[in-house]
Amino acid sequence: MMLLVYSLVVQWALAAGWGYKDGVLHNSIWLEQAAGVYHRESRSGKYQLTYKEAKAVCDYEGGQLATYEQLRQAWKIGFHLCAAGWLSKGRVGYPIVKATFNCGFGRTGIIDYGHRLNKSEKWDAYCYNPHAKECGGVLTDQKRIIKSPGYPEEYENELICYWHIRVKYGQRIRISFLEFDVEDDTSCLSDYLEIYDSYDDIHGLVDRYCGDDLPEDILSSGNVMTLKFLTDASVTAGGFQIEYVALNTGAEERSKSTEMPETITYT
Repeated sequence: MMLLVYSLVVQWALAAGWGYKDGVLHNSIWLEQAAGVYHRESRSGKYQLTYKEAKAVCDYEGGQLATYEQLRQAWKIGFHLCAAGWLSKGRVGYPIVKATFNCGFGRTGIIDYGHRLNKSEKWDAYCYNPHAKECGGVLTDQKRIIKSPGYPEEYENELICYWHIRVKYGQRIRISFLEFDVEDDTSCLSDYLEIYDSYDDIHGLVDRYCGDDLPEDILSSGNVMTLKFLTDASVTAGGFQIEYVALNTGAEERSKSTEMPETITYT
């Protein structure tokens, strides 16, 4: 019975725009866009930011530390994350929509740690930026070229782009990089493109890309893929052109089986 209840909770969460990963429910990026509130952690990992550093992270991306009320409004539309982060005025908390086995102490709402006297404590950050420029879309064509906004001119700062590709059931998607130039940094945290072998930005991360090296082609495992392009508040680059093509897997396999064997000449 317990397993059945747990399964129903997970299914409900997925329908609400969440994904399930590593035993924890995570909200989709769509909720972050709607709320204007998003989560950030240090480049070195979870719970590594002092209050001053958390403010700097949000400022650098063109936003600011979210207030308790902004986080609460985000929670009301389904924003859910099991990670305590700094808020404005030195407060710490995190939003729980549905209490899970790992988060929320059996409660929902904003799990509030209150105003911290020690601003050197290390947590994550919740930033607020409702004016980030959105781009992207849902793509169902059999073949298409995706360009960074403004290409061939440099892309803008503070972009949030999501391209969700969905082709026919039974097909696969091949992604080829034609041109690629995205601000480079060691951890690809300033500007970056992420590709997911799924229809969200939670499951199936293939890789994160920045710099100007041309990545290799990518072949999906199914008929859906997601491209996510985020830029911060400073430094831009030339952008990219990426082509995707829908492949009929049955035809692909038949063509391989009917290929003529290689001719070997002995001398």
